[in-house]
Amino acid sequence: MEILLFGITKDIVGTDTLQLTDYSNIRTVLDLRKWLLSRYPAMGDLRSLAIAVDNRFADDSDPVHPSAELALIPPVSGG
Repeated sequence: MEILLFGITKDIVGTDTLQLTDYSNIRTVLDLRKWLLSRYPAMGDLRSLAIAVDNRFADDSDPVHPSAELALIPPVSGG
């Protein structure tokens, strides 16, 4: 399972993609959020974090399949 990272999430993790090889406990977007926070506690400091599944913003209850394209989309500021 590959997760694409953008903005500050890329800085927190230190790369632009994450490869999950053991995703047996990740069945929903909420499971993914919990997994991310357990490994990257700084993600909890973000005021919001959208997760996209197959190019669509997902709710925490949405399922995550091993073949899904996942992306972490942090808050965006502009000027």
